[in-house]
Amino acid sequence: MAKRLVAVLAIALLPLGRAGAQDTAPVELQRIDGPIKLDGLSDEPAWATVPPFHLVQYEPNPGDQPTERSEIRVTYDSDFMYFSLRAYDSDRAGIRANSLYRDRLSGDDHFEILLDTFNDNETAVLFTTTPSGMRKDATISNDATGGTLASGSWLNNDYNTYWDVATIVTEEGWFAEIRVPFSSLRFQTVDETVTMGLALQRKIARKAERVVYPPVRPIAQWAFLKPSLARKIILRGVYPRRPLYITPYVLAGLGRSNDLNDAGSRYVGYTNNQLEVGGDLKYGLSDNTTLDLTVNMDFAQVEADDEQVNLTRFSLFFPEKRQFFQERAGIFDFRTGGQSRLFHSRRMGLTDDGETVRILGGARLVGRIGNWDVGILDLQSAAHSGLASENFGLVRVRRRVLNDYSFAGAMATSRVGDDGRYNFAYGVDGVLRLFGDDYLTAKWAQTFDEQRIDDVGFEPFDSGRMVLELQRRLLEGFGYSTSVVWSGRDYDPGLGFTQRTDFTQLDEEVSYGWLPAATSSLLWHRLSLEGLAILRNRDRTVESAEVGPEWEFGKRTNVSGSIEAKLIYEDLQEPFLLPEGVVVPANSYTFYRLGGSYRRPHSDLLQFQSEANIGTFYDGWQATATVTPIWYASPHLELRATYLYSHVWFSERGQGFDAHVARLRIGTALDTRMSAIAFVQYNSTADVLSANVRLRFNIREGNDLWIVYNEGVNTDIVGMLPRIPRSDSRAFLIKYTHTLVR
Repeated sequence: MAKRLVAVLAIALLPLGRAGAQDTAPVELQRIDGPIKLDGLSDEPAWATVPPFHLVQYEPNPGDQPTERSEIRVTYDSDFMYFSLRAYDSDRAGIRANSLYRDRLSGDDHFEILLDTFNDNETAVLFTTTPSGMRKDATISNDATGGTLASGSWLNNDYNTYWDVATIVTEEGWFAEIRVPFSSLRFQTVDETVTMGLALQRKIARKAERVVYPPVRPIAQWAFLKPSLARKIILRGVYPRRPLYITPYVLAGLGRSNDLNDAGSRYVGYTNNQLEVGGDLKYGLSDNTTLDLTVNMDFAQVEADDEQVNLTRFSLFFPEKRQFFQERAGIFDFRTGGQSRLFHSRRMGLTDDGETVRILGGARLVGRIGNWDVGILDLQSAAHSGLASENFGLVRVRRRVLNDYSFAGAMATSRVGDDGRYNFAYGVDGVLRLFGDDYLTAKWAQTFDEQRIDDVGFEPFDSGRMVLELQRRLLEGFGYSTSVVWSGRDYDPGLGFTQRTDFTQLDEEVSYGWLPAATSSLLWHRLSLEGLAILRNRDRTVESAEVGPEWEFGKRTNVSGSIEAKLIYEDLQEPFLLPEGVVVPANSYTFYRLGGSYRRPHSDLLQFQSEANIGTFYDGWQATATVTPIWYASPHLELRATYLYSHVWFSERGQGFDAHVARLRIGTALDTRMSAIAFVQYNSTADVLSANVRLRFNIREGNDLWIVYNEGVNTDIVGMLPRIPRSDSRAFLIKYTHTLVR
């Protein structure tokens, strides 16, 4: 393996063209002294002294001049950063303003700002608005690399902070002003100078046209959102603000659920009356660090998880949606191959079955101290359903090394129960940009679990996990990724997520991407070949493997899709259970899968996304299809449905099943302050129909009234003994939060 890795490194170090950040001097922003009235017009004398940035097309014709005139200006004073857009448009009726619900783009024209506030070329905050004045904020981690927007692996849409926007639509186009207080940003002032990364864009939805600053070509997926490609800007004489935010809440609720009686002979319904008070405190301990304290943490307003069907023998991964864990969440990112990670915040306050565990209180500190990014977390949970009260701890540090695009760091986690159980873990990691877009990633993690040590003793390497990866983060031209993941038998991160242990994984991918000329209907396309093998450590036999080609494409109209073919091998030494009681026997299986995906443009008012796979499946067959129609009917109504159908059958054994998952989101909004979302789901494998309805009245920033209704219905009760009640659970909650700023 060592010789193989050296050979791969030698190939990777051949001279190649660089596609990194812009090789230009930083732009010093002009500071203003006069007042700015936030009305969207940007017609004050102060704006007249600020020069606009020059924008070019990113799509559909990279590098071309915009088809509509755009003027974007950026300035600042002692308290705020200001951004203005004059989006002139020759077709007033064609301006899309279809979003009123916060944090949601619905095929709209929009204005988006990326700020790499720590100038680390890896993380950033996003501020987005539309002609209706909708506000969307998010954070970016890992230089927008390592996943997709859908998976949320690098884009965190659940982040929220304090900022203001005003927009206006006229016969000339639409106009916006955004004001971001320095108290909502984290940055460093050195010798009265602040350096950040800046990227700006305007989207003209009906034309599928995106214009950007600085000039960026689609050399990588989502290149316009990569902090490493942002233009450096300089601000002088500004300092982070440290306000104190105190956000108490009061919650009242009424619920009903069912449980078996002591004899296990029948279900008994009981009513839960709920009255809770608690709150959060946020304070900037220094210019670059923020402390969050919480008492009796509550997540009543968090949207329900998506229902899924598990056709594997491994646990499913669910993303974090709770607001307390969102700010600078990228600091805590320590992935150890695939979806596995050393730290996953859902392990705190939630059981493996998704039940809520009360968090009595805790603290979270994130920020930068000197050259170090620092994250510290400590929470205490209450006892729950036989589980002991637990304390969860985490420390994360990292810093840039060698160059502006590389870092090294470490993480330590602890999980200690009142019953004496403990789990400790640590990890060290580094990401090094060798040159251009070639990166080397190295990670080592180790865990110490009390139960495993008692059962099998402690062997240092058996409780470890290692990751080595060399990749080129480039869409155009030759690309590659080669990685080795090794995991010991006893590796078990108590605050992390992992799907399998005691294996060695070899993963290889080579690709070639094209950016065709403007005469082509394709904006980009890429052909790749990937091979994966997972070996058992104990005897080096192959447990899982797959290999096959994939073709991905993106059109100038923003249509995208893919086609793939995979040959798969699975060696099962134990049978595993599929839905509906179907068992796959222990045996060696070789099967294949053909698949594809197709997505209509995000800017269409009527969108359509689809995926399909068909092929053999162990000793049987499988066909799976997912369709997602989306209709932005008006600024006041959005409909988004997903239907997943899986047909699995094993003819020789006379077994099989059909799995259906249906999701329907109905979003309504009277204006940007009053909105509601109804999320209804059906899962045939769990025989459950559920509804999660959330109404939000945003009285002002930081003050919200939430009304939440949850309902669970058992859809298959015939023949069940003891008889299962039709209603599984029901809850009605009212929650009010009020933020005080000092």
